[in-house]
Amino acid sequence: MSECVRCQAIVKGRVQGVAFRHATYLKAGALGVGGSVRNRPDGSVMVQVQGPEDAVRRLLSWLHVGPPMAIVERVEVTWQTPYDGGAGSFEVRY
Repeated sequence: MSECVRCQAIVKGRVQGVAFRHATYLKAGALGVGGSVRNRPDGSVMVQVQGPEDAVRRLLSWLHVGPPMAIVERVEVTWQTPYDGGAGSFEVRY
C-alpha cells in the first residue's frame, strides 16, 4: 500500500467545453482517488486530488493528455500537506 498524498493541478489549454471535468471524474473513480474538479474563470481546470501516491500520479499523468477533444498545453502541480486519511469521494464542482 502506498503512502497517501494530496496535490492540486491547474490544467491549461483547450480544457473547457470538451468534457474534461466529466472525464476526470470517471478516471478518478477508476483509480480510487478523492478530490474535485472545476472550471476556472481563466479557462483552465483545477483538479484537487488525494489518495495513494501511485494512483494520484497516474491521474496526474492522465491530466497531461485528458479526453480526446482536449488540447492540454500545461499542467501545474502543487503538492500539499500530506493527507493522512482515506481518499474520500471525487466530485465535479460547478
